Amino acid sequence: MADPAAGTQANPTSLGWRYEILVPDPGPPPHRPAPPDQMRVSREWIAAQRAGEKRTNRPLYLALAALGGLSALSVLLWPVRVLPGVFALGICLASVVVALPVGVALLQGRQAMRERLRREEERLAAERAERERDLRERQEEHARAYTEWQRRKRVYDAQPRWYAVRPPEDAHTVVVAGGTDVGWSALLATVGASVLRVGGDLTVVDLSGRAVAGELCSLVKRSAVIPRVWVLPADLPRMNLGTNLGAGPRARILASLACASDAKADIDADETLLLRIFEVLGPQISIAVLIGGLRALSTPEDDPGTEGDPVLTQLTAAQRAELRARCGRDRAVRERAWELEHHLAPFEGVGRRAAEEPYAQIKVIATDRTLGDVAARAYGTYTVAALSELLELRATRTAGAAAPPWRHTVVVCGADSVPEHDLERLAETASFAGAGLVLMFREIGDDTAHWLADEGHFPVVMRQPGNGAAARVLPVLRARGAAGAGTRPPVVRVHRLTEVIAEALSGSVADSYVEDSAEGVTAPVAMRNAATSVPPLDLVRHVRAATAWGRTTAQAAGLDGGPGAGDVLDDHRLDAHGLRTLPHSAMVLPGPDGPVLADANPGIVTLPTATLGTVEEAPEAPVPEDTAGPGAGADPDGGPPPNLGPPPERLDWRTA
Repeated sequence: MADPAAGTQANPTSLGWRYEILVPDPGPPPHRPAPPDQMRVSREWIAAQRAGEKRTNRPLYLALAALGGLSALSVLLWPVRVLPGVFALGICLASVVVALPVGVALLQGRQAMRERLRREEERLAAERAERERDLRERQEEHARAYTEWQRRKRVYDAQPRWYAVRPPEDAHTVVVAGGTDVGWSALLATVGASVLRVGGDLTVVDLSGRAVAGELCSLVKRSAVIPRVWVLPADLPRMNLGTNLGAGPRARILASLACASDAKADIDADETLLLRIFEVLGPQISIAVLIGGLRALSTPEDDPGTEGDPVLTQLTAAQRAELRARCGRDRAVRERAWELEHHLAPFEGVGRRAAEEPYAQIKVIATDRTLGDVAARAYGTYTVAALSELLELRATRTAGAAAPPWRHTVVVCGADSVPEHDLERLAETASFAGAGLVLMFREIGDDTAHWLADEGHFPVVMRQPGNGAAARVLPVLRARGAAGAGTRPPVVRVHRLTEVIAEALSGSVADSYVEDSAEGVTAPVAMRNAATSVPPLDLVRHVRAATAWGRTTAQAAGLDGGPGAGDVLDDHRLDAHGLRTLPHSAMVLPGPDGPVLADANPGIVTLPTATLGTVEEAPEAPVPEDTAGPGAGADPDGGPPPNLGPPPERLDWRTA
């Protein structure tokens, strides 16, 4: 894993990983210029020249032979007295006179032949020298090109291929549309790993009914940090969330809870009624005492059936009388008090056995899978409303102090179960407090589609459950990128690793949380509730050892697509069918040039080609350097340039 680029990261929360090759492949190495064949005067050319010379000198040789024969004949005829001696001598002298220039001509022809051979050899020598000079220049140019290719190849092989994906700086809410339990588990583990790396806070509200934060808890325990896990309703008595607030925040929380159960309820009237009860009984009373106050308002004062009521015995007669006098005795108040008592009854034991617990860096508040939709909606509303009040209180206390953005992150899994106005208030208070918010919707409906397009929201599209949900997110993908100008569905590139690992872990989410603070820790380490930060290399080791994503990714590291692995990307069309068949951990994000596909798999951080920096933070691709200077490509020790010149002669074993 490579380190991020130098500089301060404005947003440390990572959502996943994006596969990009920023430095292009330099291709095959440049071919070395081959030396030309040695040029010599060929024997055929010499034979042709000599044959031409023979044809030219043949008449002269015949003339010399004739003169020689005539002289010999005259000499033979002189002794037999056929020719006088004077005539014989004259014939011989005349033959010599005629043969002398013929011999000179033959000598000159031979000299001309030798001169032609010498000039041809000089021409070939000059041409050889020119070719050798040209070959040397081409070899020097090849040495420079090969050195530059080696540098590009090293940069290409060493570059990261998986870049972190973080929400943009102007986004305070990430809206996840769709997704499966496996995809949400991967996203939570990735977000949690980035929070652990910088020592931030993470609060997960899991309303999915499954233990989608199980991998996150394993990673946190492996990092020697104790997570706080509350599974409702079993852990309701030891949950102190929202119990130590003032009267106003508690009244707003409980009024939101009642409104979630009864859509026709008047939340302002309920908040006013609860405030009056807190003013009489005190702001720190338990829910059980509050229910007693509501019971006192809902029953007539002279009702004999109230004698011995254990709920009413928590209040004195004076308190009951003051409540009735303060809140009124009309029928509307009694009915509303009875309705509020009915809605708050499941929360009677909240905080009853809550002890003074230390600060927890990672907190998970989940609902049991056996609950129905109504109960899950009630518990989720209470939790979200309490978090909104806590964030607002934190923002008020730290007013004027510049808190790092997204240092505190809140994730709501199953935001469909929470009423719209509670989600809006949570998003508003999180933005005001500088906290990051991640809302995961199982399905985007007509009434929640605006979350994807609102200002300050960053949409993330995962696998869609049906054609209707896919049709509602398609316009967002088109409008957020350059692909919105066309009518054809955009196409993204899916990595082979994303498909294989997501399919291998498709059924890995557990049904419930296992509360074991020592799980996943094999060495005797000191457990703590918070960590300033976890070093990146330690985080990589923990992800590989404690999460199924890390172990599976390490086994399938060969599919990463390193040098020489070939094409590892496949085209995936983002139409209705394509959105329903996305890999479990795949995420479609808006980009400046159209939709971009990322992978929420936290195990990618264990790959050597992964970096904590983003694509935008990556340095620009290197520009080829000018290597045309003198001595470029030469060895620094003074030797010849690498890969320069003709290959060495082949050794002969007979002379070794």
